[in-house]
Formats: sequence, structure tokens, C-alpha cells
Amino acid sequence: MKTKDFNGELRINEIFISIQGEGNFAGFPCFFIRLSGCNLRCTYCDTKYAYEKGSTFSIKELIERWSKSKIYLVEITGGEPLLQNDVIPLMDFFLSQGCTCLIETNGTISLKPLSQQIVKIVDWKTPGSGFHKSFHEENLRYISSNDQIKFVITSKEDYLWAKNKVISKKLFYLCTVIFSPAFGLVKPSQLAKWILEDNLEVKFQLQLHKTLWGDRPGV
Repeated sequence: MKTKDFNGELRINEIFISIQGEGNFAGFPCFFIRLSGCNLRCTYCDTKYAYEKGSTFSIKELIERWSKSKIYLVEITGGEPLLQNDVIPLMDFFLSQGCTCLIETNGTISLKPLSQQIVKIVDWKTPGSGFHKSFHEENLRYISSNDQIKFVITSKEDYLWAKNKVISKKLFYLCTVIFSPAFGLVKPSQLAKWILEDNLEVKFQLQLHKTLWGDRPGV
């Protein structure tokens, strides 16, 4: 694919380079594109600034920004990136260039149109988020072993709810399952203790970027 083949545009909140802070690629340099707009309003959201604020970029402009970075790990995030249709050809372009392309999505929109090569990081909302009924379980059909399902845990009740989902849906057979403590709401050591006590087949995760730079945009 060549940049001349793209005529779409996207509403973008921020573009930045950082250390990947979450998931199976944590620790690697990553080129991030954060799209504006979200269809949820989670209680613990740490990117409320992406709800509305943003500027329009053509796909050609985004590709030019990426090409200067020389970074082949790319994450598309939000907000909820799948609200904007032109994000899919952008991700397909990154794949065509040999990139590892990640998308972080809240699981409320179908994953069917996405290439199997795209690494999907799906945030299954817990009761503590206020949106635990928003996940489309049909999306489990489109998740492969390269993907990740993440539960952000705000309380012991969230943990027990998420544990039930992991076991009843046998999620550990589908992909990596991640439990992450909601920043400032659950002590990381407490969540780790619950996981160990239950011998639960999940990956404990802290947000590395917040450890490095704190809770702020652009990291």
C-alpha cells in the first residue's frame, strides 16, 4: 500500500512516542495514536481528555508522522478507536509495512472487520466501571492467542466478578488474560494476593508508563 491510496481522515487527540506500558509488549518503544471520542464514561477513566478534544488528521499525515519515527510497534488507542471507520485502513497500512499493530478497544464494537494480524487488547469492563453489561460476547469469536483481554479491577467485588468470567468462559484458552489494579483504587499487592490465593491463570499487570512518568497525557 502507498500513501496515495488513502483519502480518509481521523479525529486525533494525541500522537506520541513512549515506552509501551501495558500488555505483552510492555517495555518496548511504541508509536501511539490516540483517537478522540468514546461511547463509554467509565468511573476510573484516565483519558477523559480524549472524550471530545482533538484535531482532524488525514491518514496521509498520520503515516508521514509515523514514518519519521522509525518505530515498528504501533498502538491505536482512544477513547474508543473503532468508532471511526477510517482507522481500519490505517491499521492495514501499518501491517503492510511490517509493523506490529496493536489496538486497544472496549469490546462494545464488533472486532470482525479487523485483520487477524492486528493484536487486539480488549478491555472487558467490570461492575466498578459502571459499564459491565457493555461487552459484546460475540467478540470472543474474533480473539486469537495473540490477543489480550484485560480486566481493570476496582475492588474485591470486581475481582470476584472478573474471576467468574475467566473461569466460566474459559478465557485462558483464548488468549492472555490480564488483571490490572485501577490506579489509586486497589493496592497492587492486594490484587496480586487474590490472584495467588486462587491460583488464577491470569497475568498481573501494573501500568509501567505511570510508574515512569505519573498519571498524565502523552506517555
